[in-house]
Amino acid sequence: MNEVVKFLQENPVQYLATIGRDGKAKCRPFMFCFEKEGKLWFCTNHTKDVFKDMKENPYVEVTVSSPDYTWIRLNGKAVFEDNREVKEACMENPIVKGQYETADNPIFEVFYLAEAKAVLADFSGNPPRTYTF
Repeated sequence: MNEVVKFLQENPVQYLATIGRDGKAKCRPFMFCFEKEGKLWFCTNHTKDVFKDMKENPYVEVTVSSPDYTWIRLNGKAVFEDNREVKEACMENPIVKGQYETADNPIFEVFYLAEAKAVLADFSGNPPRTYTF
């Protein structure tokens, strides 16, 4: 898990793919928040289409590539949880704080990926490294 968390932190703008409510693929820039107790946490707000899409079909995939052409594919089931401690920790990110101001913002939502699987790969010819959470 440490390798996955480090990779996501070092490559802060990932892309999250969902199946839209129209049945078509959607891909959006997203940011990983942190790992806590074996869960990979993200945040959004409940006015966005991405939230509505994940509520209808919670299976998502996140991907990002590093400057050295290593990439990750991380997939799982988005589980929304009204977790005050996680929301407070998300506020330590100035971008999140700038958007939502406080953890009490009524539109602010946090979620983690259940049944998560990450694959780290590159062009070295070495086999990909797989992790499950």
